[in-house]
Amino acid sequence: MTDYVIYSEVELQRFFGDTRETFREYGHVKCSVKSGKRRSLNQNDIGHAWYAQLARELREDDEGGWKCYCKLHHGVPILRAEDADFRATYDKAIRPLTYEQKLAVMRILPVTSLMTKAQKSKYLEEVQKDFQARGVWLQFPEAA
Repeated sequence: MTDYVIYSEVELQRFFGDTRETFREYGHVKCSVKSGKRRSLNQNDIGHAWYAQLARELREDDEGGWKCYCKLHHGVPILRAEDADFRATYDKAIRPLTYEQKLAVMRILPVTSLMTKAQKSKYLEEVQKDFQARGVWLQFPEAA
């Protein structure tokens, strides 16, 4: 199974070409279409700034470790709740793993990159609440 995230005409053309070839080879194609506003680069920047801040303030982990923690504790629940395909795959392949193994998987498993703009906003708000309870104040930067 191949997943496509299409943000340009070139990617759309590649999708159609691949789909056409698959149909010719197998005689059928199953597609799911999800739409939503594309996340802004600003949302990505906020997340990375927060992971760096967490590494500076909470020294028990580095930037990458905090990113994995946030993906597992906040991103995965959002996608599991809103994406049946993600939930089924996660529950079968990752849920049975130990906590440490799940954190390791977060280094390579796309989570936040699969999110819509609304999902990423929810993710950032949940991360913010989590760490506020620990005394770390993650703020949305002011627009320049």
